[in-house]
Amino acid sequence: MPKRVDHEERRGQIAEALVRVAGRRGLHAVGMRDVAAEAGVSLRLVQYYFGTKEKLLLYGLQHLTDRFTARVGARLQAGGTAPSPRATAEALLLTSLPTDEEGRTFHLLYSSYAILSVTDEALAAQPFIKNPDAAEDALAGLLRQAQEAGLADPGVDARTEAISLLAMAAGMGTSILVGQRPPESAAEVLRHHLDRVFTPPAPAPAQGGQGR
Repeated sequence: MPKRVDHEERRGQIAEALVRVAGRRGLHAVGMRDVAAEAGVSLRLVQYYFGTKEKLLLYGLQHLTDRFTARVGARLQAGGTAPSPRATAEALLLTSLPTDEEGRTFHLLYSSYAILSVTDEALAAQPFIKNPDAAEDALAGLLRQAQEAGLADPGVDARTEAISLLAMAAGMGTSILVGQRPPESAAEVLRHHLDRVFTPPAPAPAQGGQGR
């Protein structure tokens, strides 16, 4: 019997090839023929699965996002105990920094795709990614969870802080990529702001008794 083809596995193989070649050459310089050569398959097969370069890039970005989620999970699992909202938020933000080859590729390709989706009409015509607010929703949820547990100031606006932290992580990631800032410095800045956000309010001083 002929071997049954696992189509999702084949798509993943092609997406991995896209990530590798784009990490070396930049997303803007990658064509379907380059990806086919990297994956060791025919151009016709890449076209069969994805149809257009734009659909291939979108799938590749989602594949990269799935890999990022798995890395966050592995980082939390390495901690051993059930992670607190603060620890989970830190894992999410620090994993996004380009401190190793995987992180560098994630940040580079994600940023490149965002820019291309603005300047390329074909990319602009399709969704950016399946759920662009996933990280924002997750961070805001962690902050609300911490507030309910008394582990963060209830007066903090969770959504605004989540947006600020993600924007900060993205900017720090770019500064690492271009050599402006070492990874340790970027991580220290993010932890500083996480400490500020997740610090519970100080208890009110006890009222002294009335003098006689």
